[in-house]
Amino acid sequence: MNEDVLPAGRPARAGGWLHYLANPARFMRVAVPTLPWLSGAALLLCVAGIIWGYQFAPADWQQGDAARIMYVHVPAAWVAMAGYAALAVCSLFSLVWRHPLADIAAEEIGPVGAGFTALCLISGSLWGRPMWGAYWVWDARLTSVLILFFLYLGHIALIRAFDNKSHGYRAAAILALAGAVNLPIIVYSVQWWNTLHQGNTISFTGGSKIYITMLYPLLISTLGFYLAFIAMVVARICAAICERKTASALLAAAEERA
Repeated sequence: MNEDVLPAGRPARAGGWLHYLANPARFMRVAVPTLPWLSGAALLLCVAGIIWGYQFAPADWQQGDAARIMYVHVPAAWVAMAGYAALAVCSLFSLVWRHPLADIAAEEIGPVGAGFTALCLISGSLWGRPMWGAYWVWDARLTSVLILFFLYLGHIALIRAFDNKSHGYRAAAILALAGAVNLPIIVYSVQWWNTLHQGNTISFTGGSKIYITMLYPLLISTLGFYLAFIAMVVARICAAICERKTASALLAAAEERA
């Protein structure tokens, strides 16, 4: 059956649509021409948001110029959490529907998500030094984000810990789903515990506690970070698919010569 065509009528199982939409060949045909535009938009928005925030937005009335690091720190934190949520979703698809693109996506999300989490921790430490007098405190939010970083590293390590890679995918998927409980802890930690970390300044349900002149560059930078994350993951998935195709072709050629 052609990989691009579904049988006539509605598929017998809901998983059939997921397999159809997540087909690696279809993914490559959409991703490859889209990737340069996605990367360009990400670069443009990141540069515009950060330059606007650092050069033209006003300084915070309490924290002064030290608060400008939020144009990197806050987007990195949001992307780190969103990346782990995507990792958990891919893991769920892998365990329930067993389609291979979910495994590839989860494997490639891990290193990118870990990188953004590391950026969040480093920028947060640099921000904390002038505010708290220390680069690190065992604050509830900082600690839960550090746990998120270790979850990413654990996922990366588990995939590579087994000779049979399918076993690594299953073990890593279980870890990703179990670790998803940390996401609401990160979000609500400043409300559940008394912490040094400031509360949420942006609210989608109530009034935000940030000047509009600071909010605009922050949102632009955040959108750029999200697009950068997507572009990196898509590029890694495309490279992984090509690598697997090349390995399969070389193996087939070796078997023919033998």
